[in-house]
Amino acid sequence: MPEIVVYAAEGRTVEQKKKLLKAITHAVVDAFEVEPNSVTVSIIETPKHLKAKGGVPFDER
Repeated sequence: MPEIVVYAAEGRTVEQKKKLLKAITHAVVDAFEVEPNSVTVSIIETPKHLKAKGGVPFDER
């Protein structure tokens, strides 16, 4: 059972997240030759003030 975890800054719409979940599932099904029901995908969202790139918080970019 493949399990994929995506870490992302908060702010995407529910529709965008559903689209990503479907796309990742499809990619894993294609690459690993498994059934869709065996693939688990999770999105872990972090508040933008708690995530930084280059030392600059995402809410200040």
